[in-house]
Parts: sequence; structure tokens; C-alpha cells
Amino acid sequence: MTMRKDGCVLVTGGVGFIGTHLCRALLRGGRQVIALDDMSAAQLPVASDLMAHDDFTLMEHDVIVPFSIPAPIAGIVHLAGQIGPANPLEGLRASSVGTFNCLELAKQHAARIVLASSADIYGEATEYPQREDYRGNVDPTGPRSAYEEARRFLEAAATAYRQVHGVNTGIVRPFNIYGPDVYRTRRAVPNFISRALAGEELVLNGGGQSRSLCFVGDFVEGVQAMLDSDDPGPINLGSNEVLTIRELAELVVEIAGSGSITVVPAAPFDSVARCPDISKAAAVLGWQPKTSVRDGITASIEAMRTLEVAAK
Repeated sequence: MTMRKDGCVLVTGGVGFIGTHLCRALLRGGRQVIALDDMSAAQLPVASDLMAHDDFTLMEHDVIVPFSIPAPIAGIVHLAGQIGPANPLEGLRASSVGTFNCLELAKQHAARIVLASSADIYGEATEYPQREDYRGNVDPTGPRSAYEEARRFLEAAATAYRQVHGVNTGIVRPFNIYGPDVYRTRRAVPNFISRALAGEELVLNGGGQSRSLCFVGDFVEGVQAMLDSDDPGPINLGSNEVLTIRELAELVVEIAGSGSITVVPAAPFDSVARCPDISKAAAVLGWQPKTSVRDGITASIEAMRTLEVAAK
């Protein structure tokens, strides 16, 4: 069964990094889109094309504050929330109060809702690669507890709304989504690219940690497939192409043609190995990533180089 056609799609965090790519894809597919965003991580001025689209509406609002939308809503994608534990209380509120607000809206409109959890739900994983039925290894009072437990709560809330209220919920677990990003200090890939383009040092904490990287365009296709399904999830969305942080940095420097690498001691409690088992996504959604890390990094560097030139 696919998402019904008689309403628009609401994307929380809709003008953030992933949100802008998702909104564009939904618009290309003929959907009307409402982006709800507090603008704290808005991809401006890159999102100006969205603002000019006739079928796009921006609603400047914090997801933790109750809201209502009178227009018919066919689908909701809940992306709003911090990407890391910089402010633990804000992250906890977005994944608890914000999630309840989104689930209530889905219930009111009988809408399909897809909620983005995180690979961090697995914590310091002892299973590799991580399958969806792996319960994880999380310290509820550790240094990353707010982010990890917030996403676990999000999943529990979605499951409860499905069981108690019959809401059509779906949970996806993103693994290291990357691409051209205005907020370059928040994620490893845009941080590395920005420094390399400036001829600066790429500082690695350890550098031996392994990661799988999924290009944002591939991830968006997975989210759309989940939105058009009725599967409750959770479903991992990521890539099984694995490389170390040092290999990533070396690739960025090679493609950018500038920059250098400095290694410092690893940060405590940083997951050593993270890689998804994506067989469920292939079986249930018919989805798998298409973009190699080299091609994705090349596209990201070209896009961010263009942004830097335009900003001068």
C-alpha cells in the first residue's frame, strides 16, 4: 500500500541538511510539502529554490511547541532533532515532546509517519554489522546518553502509538548520512571538506574508527520508500561500504587537492566500528545505496566549492 494522494507531506527539520534534499525529492514527485523548522540549522541560502516553489510552504516553528495544521496531511517525516549531544536537553525534548506532537498530528490526520532514529541507538556495539534485532550496548548515564536514549524513546513512542492508537508509523535508522552541508563543523565529512578546501589541517581523533557512509541522495530514496510502505520498521538505512576515519580524510585531501592530516588521541566513548546490515531494507523496501563513497565525496566537494565561491 502506498501513501494516499489526497494531502501534503509534512517534513520536520525540513530546511535542515537532510530535510532540504527530502523536500526537493518530494516536490519532484508531485507532492505538496510543508517544512516545519525552527531555523536553527537551516541550509540557507541553499534552500532558496524551495522557498520559491509554488508547492512548498515553510512553517517557522519549534517542533516541541504544540502545533496544528488544518490542511490535509497524507504523510509526515520527523527529522527534527540534534545530530549530536551538544545540548542534551534540547535533544531530549525534540525526541520526546517533539515526537509526541508529530505522532498526535499523524493520529488526527490518519497519516503515515516515518520517524528518523539513529545508528547511535546501538551504542558501543558488540555486534558487527548491526542488525535491527540487535538490542545495543548503551549506557543511560554515559556522555552520549542524552542522544542515544532520546532516539530509543522516539522508537518506543512510535511503537506505542502504533499499538494503542493504530497510527501508521515507520522507523528508520540512518547511518552516517553525508553530502554538501552548510553547517560544516557539525559532521565529519563537511568539516573535512571545508578544511581541505581551505588548505588547513584535518584533525582526526584516533582515525582508526570504521564507519559506513551513506550519500544523502540515497538516504532520501530510502525514506521515500519507507513513506510509501506500511512497514513499522525499524529499518537500517546506510551503506555497507566501510572505511576508517583516516581513509576518509585521505580521500577528501586527495580529491580536494589540498589540506593535511593530523592525528590526536581518540575521544572517549566514540564507537569503534559502526556498519549496518541493510538486508532488511533490500527485502522490504527494495532499497540499496547506489553512490560510492568516492563519487559522493567528489559531488560534495564540488558543491561545497561552488558554495564557497558564491559566498565571496
